[in-house]
Amino acid sequence: MKRLNLIFIIIFIILITLLSRVYFLSIKSNTYYEELSKRNYIKKIYKVPNRGIIKDRNGVPLAMNKLGFSINIRPHLRSYKKKHILDNLVNLINENFPKYSKDSLYKEYKKLDSNYKHDFVKIVEFIPYEEFFDKYTLFNSNDDIEIKSEVKRVYPEGKNASHIIGYVGRASKIDIQNNEFSKHSGIIGKNGLEKYYNKELQGKLGEKTVKVNALNKEVEVLDEKDPSSDNDLTISIDIELQKYIQEIFGNDSGAIIVMDARNGEILSAGSYPEFDNNIFVDGISIDDWNKMKNDFNHPFTNKLINGLYPPGSVIKMGIALSFLDNGIKPDYEIYDSGFIQIGNRKFRDWKPTGHGKVGFVKAIKESCDTFFYKGSLLVGINKISKSLRDYGIGEETGIDLVNEFYATNPNKDWKEKKYNQPWYIGDTINASIGQGYMTVTPMQIARYTAFLATGKLPRPHFSKLNYEEPKEIEYNKNYMKIIRQGMYEVTNKPKGTAYYHVRESKITLAGKTGTAQVVSIPQSEKVRMKESELKYYHRSHAWLTTYGPYKNPQYVVTVLVEHGGHGGSAAGHVVSKIYNKLEELGYIKN
Repeated sequence: MKRLNLIFIIIFIILITLLSRVYFLSIKSNTYYEELSKRNYIKKIYKVPNRGIIKDRNGVPLAMNKLGFSINIRPHLRSYKKKHILDNLVNLINENFPKYSKDSLYKEYKKLDSNYKHDFVKIVEFIPYEEFFDKYTLFNSNDDIEIKSEVKRVYPEGKNASHIIGYVGRASKIDIQNNEFSKHSGIIGKNGLEKYYNKELQGKLGEKTVKVNALNKEVEVLDEKDPSSDNDLTISIDIELQKYIQEIFGNDSGAIIVMDARNGEILSAGSYPEFDNNIFVDGISIDDWNKMKNDFNHPFTNKLINGLYPPGSVIKMGIALSFLDNGIKPDYEIYDSGFIQIGNRKFRDWKPTGHGKVGFVKAIKESCDTFFYKGSLLVGINKISKSLRDYGIGEETGIDLVNEFYATNPNKDWKEKKYNQPWYIGDTINASIGQGYMTVTPMQIARYTAFLATGKLPRPHFSKLNYEEPKEIEYNKNYMKIIRQGMYEVTNKPKGTAYYHVRESKITLAGKTGTAQVVSIPQSEKVRMKESELKYYHRSHAWLTTYGPYKNPQYVVTVLVEHGGHGGSAAGHVVSKIYNKLEELGYIKN
């Protein structure tokens, strides 16, 4: 009896197991296999929108899409039996478009074809519409070839505003991991506005769900959603002004910024020398890359936000304002004999005979170094550094470009952390005239100049998408009047450091020159050499930052000429012509 019960139990267990398996296969697995089956005959195709056009403020295209076609070949043609088909297709392409060699076509096909690939292989990525049009029928009638419409990013203005606009390039594996859209488009913004506003410019994918047969041919459209079409970007640049500025700047290296002092909107910004963005779209050649990389003028560096320079004397207005905010009286004066001596070291003024009796206005007007040496020793570097940070020095400006540098606004803690060294009196003296450890970017100087003009710190921007209300900064209006008076006399009074150099301007300006040393001057040097006597790459950088009109500040123009020597002589004529152009174009209204 026990044996019989055991047999019944075993039979029962087997039956339950079989029934459970039948249930799983017939019911539970149904959903899985149904979904798998759908994948065999339902296909989702993503539709990539045309990348948005970048336009200047007047609607002139700065980045656009050129129409063309790609040539795609049927997969799995590498076998011995089918190789003659591949040979004929390669010959057809080479005969009609000789720039594509047979070897390169074979190489591209072998790289992309695989046993698991069922889509046609893209063997030629882009041929312009006008080149391909009369041969379209010849290629499209071949069943082993698939012709697809394509677009290619082009930059019609070439070198103009290249650092601002940026460029697109082929999406890398890392790009695709971070941005799935680029998997379908194949390209992504790599620099400039193309990168900063990549999400807006690329738009949103469309989708088409289709039913296909065993040969992967579409037989029915089940659902369709169009891609976005509202992804254009209008920026604040005036390309006419941009081209004019590039023309008058000539072959010099440096940077120029024209900014609305009231809201941070940028009308023009150039980092020179520029380069043609078009060379990056298909991938830059090794020769072109090495040529750019080895150029001592650094054309690939965006000097607007990545160029780090000593500010020289253009920082003196901020230093003077810090003196006033930290207890030095507005009627403070010194007597300048041409230097001060600390221990065994002399810190010389740029004028060997000195400036005589000097107060705040004269110190800015004539750029008296000794005034700032002595004042800085009364206030101290930590207070000066804090004031400058309030004015935007050593801080990101927030501009809509990628990888902006902070630059260096030094103080005691900074040096201790960076170099594990104490701060010396000489460090303070050097910082007081914008030398030593202090560095800035041209964009920081333009923004800081806008603060001096309006009392507010704007956020520089090319697109309204990046606009924010200018930052309110606490300051004493009476103190600011002194600073502005000094800047006015720089450009409008005899002995002002820019007086003889901006007289072409039809607009009354306020400004400040700066001569930022590239190499230090030895203590044994009693008389400073003329900039023209130095080797080019040892010459000082030349600054001139301005705002105008003086009584109704509207625009800031900041110019940096690398190795230009004196700011007034190197940049004054450029600044004057820019303001005259702003008036001619109707931007400045007195």
